[in-house]
Amino acid sequence: MKMRGAKILIECLKEQGVDTVFGFPGGAVLNIYDELYKNSDSIKHILTAHEQGAAHAADGYARATGKVGVCIATSGPGATNLVTGIATAYMDSSPMVAITGNVPVSLLGKDSFQEVDIAGVTMPITKHNYIVKDVKKLAETIREAFYIAQEGRPGPVLIDIPKDVTAFETEYEYAEPKTISRHGELIKEDDLIKALELIKAAKNPVIYAGGGIIRSKASKEFLEFAETIQAPVGVSLMAKGSFPAAHKQYMGMIGMHGSKVANMSVSRSDLLIVIGARFSDRVVSKADRFARKAKILHIDIDPAEINKNIRTYHHVIGDVREVLIKMKGLMKDSYKHEEWMEQIAQWKVKYPIRVTTENQRPRDILVKIHEILGEEAVIVTEVGQHQMWAAQFFKFSKPDTFITSGGLGTMGFGTGAAMGAQLGKPDKQIVSIAGDGSFQMNCNELGTLAKYNIPVVIVLMNNHTLGMVRQWQTLFYDKRYSETNLDHPIKWVQLADAFGVKGLSLSATDDIESVLREAFAANGPVLIDCEIPIDDKVLPMVAPGAPIEDVILSVDPITN
Repeated sequence: MKMRGAKILIECLKEQGVDTVFGFPGGAVLNIYDELYKNSDSIKHILTAHEQGAAHAADGYARATGKVGVCIATSGPGATNLVTGIATAYMDSSPMVAITGNVPVSLLGKDSFQEVDIAGVTMPITKHNYIVKDVKKLAETIREAFYIAQEGRPGPVLIDIPKDVTAFETEYEYAEPKTISRHGELIKEDDLIKALELIKAAKNPVIYAGGGIIRSKASKEFLEFAETIQAPVGVSLMAKGSFPAAHKQYMGMIGMHGSKVANMSVSRSDLLIVIGARFSDRVVSKADRFARKAKILHIDIDPAEINKNIRTYHHVIGDVREVLIKMKGLMKDSYKHEEWMEQIAQWKVKYPIRVTTENQRPRDILVKIHEILGEEAVIVTEVGQHQMWAAQFFKFSKPDTFITSGGLGTMGFGTGAAMGAQLGKPDKQIVSIAGDGSFQMNCNELGTLAKYNIPVVIVLMNNHTLGMVRQWQTLFYDKRYSETNLDHPIKWVQLADAFGVKGLSLSATDDIESVLREAFAANGPVLIDCEIPIDDKVLPMVAPGAPIEDVILSVDPITN
């Protein structure tokens, strides 16, 4: 059957099971939007306030559901406005397809109106990208893009489509989506046997868990593995929820804002088992002092990550879930490390995580959210102190319940991502934890929340400063607070009301529970302006470049 390119695009989205897309129209994508109008019964389009919001929403949708998130933008500035969102998804291995329009093929490369080489711009921050100059190749390209976004280590793919390609006609025939490869063929039994021998010989093993466990849907297998080998578990920021926070083997995060217990255990381990993690500098800090007493066993799907940042003693390449299943099949011995686990338990009592002020307001708000909503809530964050507090104090027990920008650290991520997560999981309560600095970057998306009545609750930790930057200025810059005080006169409750979002205020003395319950009962979007102290710190903290065992537990000894 002959179809125009724009209709072929929509039919291919249907093939891939796409039910929601996020975007903003413009001249180069008018043919696509005309087809979206005709197919609004099968694909819901969410009109965001800005293309960056669309990219973050597609990312949040993908992380919450495990499906591919889709965003659409027009050519030129519309396409470049997606770049930060694409880079965010790339750094955190989130499956996304970004579709951009461009000028007609005959005008490409001529500095035409609203023309940008978006394929060239995004080459370093996509798994792959395309510019489709022949309508006959359009369907094949779209199908391949969705496959690449999901196979192996997930990530974003961009498809740039000139306007005339969306208008030209060609034959279209339905095709079933290709089965996603889990890279099981890369797993070698000899590598698994050697890995198990290392685990059996270890006296003080530690597991460093990364976001790859969540991406491969391996949380169940990971829990069984960790319990079988009786090793303590420390996680990266992206692995929150991969292992139950209430489990006796759980130690918290590893790295710059990790727990002292997790960091000490890594430094004193004789075997570090790294699963689905990439040795980020925020975890490793001073590379030549990281786990220097340990042999390092690295399990990861991406061969490029092996020996990239830290030299390993042994590695297993393959999908994490497939590797753990195969390892379980080979396990014949019991692994007991009771003395080591007793030492970990003693450290956990001795070194709890605290906030530095007496009122503990950020912690109390997060703990109360958990008490009210339990483990089924999905927590999304912006980037900053509030992000670390959420990771430290909210007891995540399930995968896909913590959505944050880890690799790129994108301020302005939270509202769009929360919107996408809520539309992907309409039966869940989505809570966005924000700071006033991050939130103001994309607060225009309040209008989108109101327009579609998306019931996201935004908890704005308002300390009237760029809190994490101020913390660094306090610790390392002799309290020279250069451009970090947010002394603007913004009234957040009134701003929310202006957008059509319910605004609530939570002062330093208000009852937390009553305000939260009012917000969660609202059946629509809510913003809560929460007053918190300006100098609450995220602790523990490792100074940049210091060994991770050199943990700052208090600001008192710091003098500069």
